[in-house]
Amino acid sequence: MSKIYPVLLAGGSGTRLWPLSRKSYPKQFSKLIGDHSLFQQSALRFASSDKVTFAKPIILTTEDFRFIVGEQLNEVGITPDQILIEPEVKNTGPAILAASIYIKEKDPSAILIFAPSDHIISDPKDFKTAVAKGCAKAT
Repeated sequence: MSKIYPVLLAGGSGTRLWPLSRKSYPKQFSKLIGDHSLFQQSALRFASSDKVTFAKPIILTTEDFRFIVGEQLNEVGITPDQILIEPEVKNTGPAILAASIYIKEKDPSAILIFAPSDHIISDPKDFKTAVAKGCAKAT
C-alpha cells in the first residue's frame, strides 16, 4: 500500500480573528479550544491508527512562522518529515505544488492529504475512517 503523506498548511496570516489572532501569531498557533493549538491538534490528528498509517507530516509555512511551527511540534512530540518554507507567500495553490514536487521525488507512489492547520475536527476516529475510505479509492 502507498504511504499517506499528510501535508499541513500553516502559512495563513490570521487577520480575521483579531485581536486574538494577529499577523505575527495567527489563529492556527493559538489554543482556542482545548489544551493544544489548532496547529497542534491538526498535527496530532495525523497519528497512525488501526484504520490508517501516515508518514511523518510535512509542514508548509512561511519564514515568519518556522520557529513557531518547530516549537509547537516539539511540545506535542512530533518530528516532521520536513518543514517547507514558502519563499514568497502566494496562497494555497503554489504551496500544494511545492509539497507535491517534494514528495513525488521522495516517493512517486505516495498518497497526499493536504489539510489546513486551523480546522477543528470533533471526531478524529471518523476523520481517519474517511481518510482510509478515500485512500482505498485512490489506490
